[in-house]
Amino acid sequence: DVQLVESGGGLMQPGGSLRLSCTASGSRFAAYAMGWFRQAPGKEREGVLCISSTGSRKYYADSVKGRFIIFRDNAKNTLYLQMNSLKPEDTAMYYCAPCSVVTGGAQQNSWGQGTQVTVSS
Repeated sequence: DVQLVESGGGLMQPGGSLRLSCTASGSRFAAYAMGWFRQAPGKEREGVLCISSTGSRKYYADSVKGRFIIFRDNAKNTLYLQMNSLKPEDTAMYYCAPCSVVTGGAQQNSWGQGTQVTVSS
């Protein structure tokens, strides 16, 4: 498995923007499709975005289309999530993991510590 560390979370007002980062260890990051997942209190973890290894294909959950952007820098072993027009329902712990660009589902059973995003006025 790829070891992953998420960062960049925080407390934001509705309508604000935030950028999350996910840094991977090891040399195989560029070989994986990578995605962002989130888990709100009392809810199951859901896949929200996934980007193929080269960045040519992406999966977006309907809930974030037009607001969130996923991109990656393979030279830096880093995955990014640009979150715009934040809503209170975006409040969750955000995780990154290898994913399927077809379904958005996770392709790894282990998870990092995540980064908390809270959207509240």
